[in-house]
Amino acid sequence: MGVSLARPAERAGAAVAATPPFRPVRVLALDLDRPLPDIAATDPATGRRYGRALALVRLHDQPLGLAELDLGERGLGPADVARAVWVALGPQIAAHLHEDGLPDIAALDPGGLPGDGAAPACAAERARFLAGAPFMSVVVPTHDRPEQVAACLRSVLAGDYPWYEVIVVDNAPSSAATADLLRREFGDDARVRYVREDRPGASWARNRGLAEARAEYAAFIDDDVVVDRHWLAELARGFSRADDVACVTGNIIPRELETRAQVWLEERGGFGRGFERRVFDLSAHRPPRRLYPYCAMIFGSGANMAFRAATLRALGGFDPALDPAGPARGGEDFAAFFEVIMRGHRLVYEPAALVQHGHHREDAALRRQMRGWGVGFVAFLTRCLLAHPRTLPAFAADATAALLAFLAGSRAREARMAAAYPPGWTRDLWRSERRGYLAGPVAYLRGRRHARRVGRMASDE
Repeated sequence: MGVSLARPAERAGAAVAATPPFRPVRVLALDLDRPLPDIAATDPATGRRYGRALALVRLHDQPLGLAELDLGERGLGPADVARAVWVALGPQIAAHLHEDGLPDIAALDPGGLPGDGAAPACAAERARFLAGAPFMSVVVPTHDRPEQVAACLRSVLAGDYPWYEVIVVDNAPSSAATADLLRREFGDDARVRYVREDRPGASWARNRGLAEARAEYAAFIDDDVVVDRHWLAELARGFSRADDVACVTGNIIPRELETRAQVWLEERGGFGRGFERRVFDLSAHRPPRRLYPYCAMIFGSGANMAFRAATLRALGGFDPALDPAGPARGGEDFAAFFEVIMRGHRLVYEPAALVQHGHHREDAALRRQMRGWGVGFVAFLTRCLLAHPRTLPAFAADATAALLAFLAGSRAREARMAAAYPPGWTRDLWRSERRGYLAGPVAYLRGRRHARRVGRMASDE
């Protein structure tokens, strides 16, 4: 997504005598079919002061985009909010009104866009889909985070989807805490099933959930997200957006931006891929990008994805050699996206299938994540080239130019972001990622050996 949450002088590259004091960013939601609110610069519940806000803007329950709001010293009144949202998202608001057959507007009123009481066209279309919606399986892997997975489950069960199952895969737990909590809170809900998978790693947990799934479509989310009320409906609808859709990915925005690690991660690009629906394949919907489809980060993220279950099983599920808990440090989601495209299917990115992700709060955790991203991405590339050796000449032809463009872009981002953070802090994070790149090929080979060892655990029991 790549929001720019530094203050305007910092974004413009203005010289500063010292690193400016960090201010958290307030994360909130604005519904345009209601009157717009006051947005205070200080949270009345905690007394915490915010310099800026990141607002998810919706109309008729459809997410239109993110608006960055400068709160100043006193916050914003409804008229200020209306002006700022219109400047940020005026074309998106106008396009949505046009699609719903509603009158054009020249500006956003502080009273919002309440409508005439009739269901807008987008809501009526969703209701028609839900009337015949397919059965869905939702797989939630978790490891020793009972309170976190419980919050995730509450959000799933509060959604509007009529027919689904939730499979919680307790991955190599160190205690019965997760099982006990789920039994207490969700034991009477027939939609929720508990499964234990003792082979450690998200790939093993996801594959166990895939094996247990009874639906034609299987959705996968991480236990550190909470989902939007319409999340599963929009994810399921994604399979009808084109022919032969085997995978749908959804949008991911932050739950909070309270620490500099969280704000930096979002400025770096975050997990979301914007608010424009996109279809990907090898022909009519092939974007003009170097290294496509190796540039799998454009497809989405494993924290919010769904597959036609039979297709994913035919692909072999998620590759344990790329498991985040192993030497390769991740990339099994990218490999699944890549294989969907390479086997001639289509992948849809559906921005209305929205979840909120809990970014790491601590600097040390962010540094580990950056190194893991570097290792995992190059491990993923290594796996793809070994699995599809005939693509190597085309890959090599594009790789040098793509690498030079990437490094130039990352240096520019590093310079832009460095002004808002302590000296050397941003540079160290980028170095962590780049060092991970160098370790990626060997890490994948080690990951294959690690996966074989872990896989033998099942046969030895």
